[in-house]
Amino acid sequence: MTSISFADAARICLTAKYATFSGRARRAEYWWFSVVYMIAAVVVAGICLAADSVLPGILLLLFIVPMLSVSVRRLHDTGRSGWRMLIALIPVAGPILYLVGMTVDSIPAANEYGPSPKAVGQPVG
Repeated sequence: MTSISFADAARICLTAKYATFSGRARRAEYWWFSVVYMIAAVVVAGICLAADSVLPGILLLLFIVPMLSVSVRRLHDTGRSGWRMLIALIPVAGPILYLVGMTVDSIPAANEYGPSPKAVGQPVG
């Protein structure tokens, strides 16, 4: 079993699987990319406020596609449909249920969305 790093998660989500909504993503890939996304959002928000410009905000929109795709792949890894992500839109309980769904361990065997990314010998990317 190979481990995934902060840099690997950013590389995979921003290049190799930018808009790939099929397949599976390990917990580490999802959470590391979430950290990348949050850091970028804070930096861009600061630039927008300091520069009084919306251009950096438009650039941040480029990060939405890989964030959505890694979220869908993460749900696939737990055996759930990507449409389950819409549960986060339910007030109060929705975001909590979504967060719990993202922290659940993956299904160790292959499922309808593909082979397990935790399988020994399978490449990380």
